[in-house]
Amino acid sequence: MNILGISAFYHDSAACLVRDGEIIAAAQEERFTRKKHDPRFPSHAISYCLREGGIKLSELNYIAFYDKPLLKFERLLETYMSFAPKGLRSFLMAMPLWLKEKLFLKKLLVDQFREFEPAAGIMPPILFGEHHESHAASAFYPSPYEEAAVLCLDGVGEWATTTAWTGKGNCLIPLWEIPFPHSIGLLYSAFTYHTGFKVNSGEYKVMGLAPYGQPKYVQKIYDHVIDLKPDGTFRLNMDYFDYCTGLAMTNRRFDQLFGAPPRQPETRLTQREMDMARSIQDVTEEVILRLGRTLHRETGAEYLCMAGGVALNCVANGRLLREGPFKGIWIQPAAGDAGGALGVALSTWYQYEGRARTVSGHGDAMKGSYLGPSFSDEEIRAFLDERGAPYFTVSDDELCDRVAAELAAGKVIGWFQDRMEFGPRALGARSILGDARNTTMQSVMNLKIKFRESFRPFAPSVLRESVKDYFEMDTDSPYMLLVADVAKSRCLEMPRHASELWGINRLNVPRSDIPAVTHIDYSARVQTVHKDTNPKYYKLLKAFEALTDCAVIVNTSFNVRGEPIVGSPEDAYRCFMRTEIDLLVLGNQLVYKADQKPVEADTDWRKEFVLD
Repeated sequence: MNILGISAFYHDSAACLVRDGEIIAAAQEERFTRKKHDPRFPSHAISYCLREGGIKLSELNYIAFYDKPLLKFERLLETYMSFAPKGLRSFLMAMPLWLKEKLFLKKLLVDQFREFEPAAGIMPPILFGEHHESHAASAFYPSPYEEAAVLCLDGVGEWATTTAWTGKGNCLIPLWEIPFPHSIGLLYSAFTYHTGFKVNSGEYKVMGLAPYGQPKYVQKIYDHVIDLKPDGTFRLNMDYFDYCTGLAMTNRRFDQLFGAPPRQPETRLTQREMDMARSIQDVTEEVILRLGRTLHRETGAEYLCMAGGVALNCVANGRLLREGPFKGIWIQPAAGDAGGALGVALSTWYQYEGRARTVSGHGDAMKGSYLGPSFSDEEIRAFLDERGAPYFTVSDDELCDRVAAELAAGKVIGWFQDRMEFGPRALGARSILGDARNTTMQSVMNLKIKFRESFRPFAPSVLRESVKDYFEMDTDSPYMLLVADVAKSRCLEMPRHASELWGINRLNVPRSDIPAVTHIDYSARVQTVHKDTNPKYYKLLKAFEALTDCAVIVNTSFNVRGEPIVGSPEDAYRCFMRTEIDLLVLGNQLVYKADQKPVEADTDWRKEFVLD
């Protein structure tokens, strides 16, 4: 049985093909269109999934959409009516699109799908799942647990912003929810907006900025903004927010409470923004810890699964694993809306069809999240030859030794291998790599490769069997969704002058013997690399370890700021030529920057991609 799941029309559109309960393919539309967080109908992603599955649209048994538009429309109408006449401008902007398209989404979907096979007869049935049910299904069904509690947190679905579930076998049972407008995701986004970053895109910047600040505003947030109960449930004071009826997240009362208007994007960061980031991060962690403890107490579950955009807050996830009551936590790597496409497809198989679920006991069912397109060496060479780009082809045995030597020599590597990752993280298939021991690598990669803010940390990839030698953890973290402290034995004593520095000025003070991946609070967002899910990347790390006695390298996504992660060899080569990446590795082809002809056309990436 073939089931196509899709998410679309809000942000991060995606498609996923599930066959008899197995995840065959999944991809985000942005990787094909080169428009970050592309919300449009995922025609390219659907075409890829059908091609990967070797089927036509007419061979699908079901098409499943990840939420219910009528319930979402109900929420919009009730919200506007509750605040009327306030919010008239926002209402008049939203209604035409709903009345023209979104309210008749089933017809829109049928019309879009007809373009794939115009001569096809009867369309496969189209099913609609609830937003948070899709999140919960994406978290539980691929997890390695037979039974688990499930916690989903995001901005808002139809009505729910936070939901709790219990999963057992093929069943997902809803327990309780927190409804809109009370949302920890929207609260975090409000601070994202106020600190000058883009909502639904810059939240991870706030998380990265938080260690530079002090929690000066935590008590003010508790006193005025959020009423947090001991069990983790909460209500927001809507007097400080404008997202229900306006075109901004916060209002003047919020500005007055925190002493200034929102920072203008791209202007200088001050200690105030750092302190605000730290404060909302601390509050968010406390909410998640309390909710986790409550869910454990209510269900007695030993394990927890998580999804929803807030589940990408890897600092909070790390604390919940260390300080919470669960033996293990599994987080859906595509935790945001893109993962809803996967969740609704699995929900159709297990819940709608009632099929049995078997847990292997040997890890999860995500296949390392390597679910996107791949390109053969023949296809790569054809592209390079057409481009007239000089390259060398090496054997499998030689590849990793050559690249490891270049990494050890301080070179920055563009690494493009096998199937593309599904979700927001690069996991060793579409990655930019560097030497974690290099004291200048962090600043070089931020300023000359990624063209992004200097405070942003980089993540380490580490051999799974070596993780406890470098970090204060000994658990699987294949999807880069857990933060842990660097092992104390690797930390360096801070020089006296460091205490006199503040904010970002503290960035360039080495803190460990792997400084390029050690954040200023001695933490790191860890990816453990496993031989069974990514043998080539594992082999590269082993070669680097044999050469340097270090089993850790820097891994960041293969893109520049504002650009989606590269999807094709052409995307990778373009990014390579626009940056100071030294060596591009496309399959078994080595493309050295020094050998390339200068690009005559405009190479300013900022004219092509909107800054995130």
